[in-house]
Amino acid sequence: MDKLYEQTMLYDFYGELLTEHQRSVYEDALYRDLSLGEIAQERGISRQGVHDLIRRCDRILQDYESKLHLVERFARAKKTVAEIERLTGEVENPDSGGYDQMRERLQTVRKLSLELLEEF
Repeated sequence: MDKLYEQTMLYDFYGELLTEHQRSVYEDALYRDLSLGEIAQERGISRQGVHDLIRRCDRILQDYESKLHLVERFARAKKTVAEIERLTGEVENPDSGGYDQMRERLQTVRKLSLELLEEF
């Protein structure tokens, strides 16, 4: 997973568990794409302090994920839904095959749906 995407996903899921100060600095770096120097100057702290805070936030967010696995579960659910979409899209295709193939696809959709329900 791309680092920026991973950071964004972790922040989306666990960001509210950071302190207000941590969230604010992390958002400046992640979403506003400010440099460490720009954040430091804006907040009146050292560049090294900003760097350490961002690294600490990364570790905190990764620690939550290692315990709760919400991002991982979300990614699996998203993949399952995409597979269901693919299978149901094939059913709508007039050249999708006969009754047996349609029945097989629907059984697969049911299986995937049950797996998704068990996930949550």
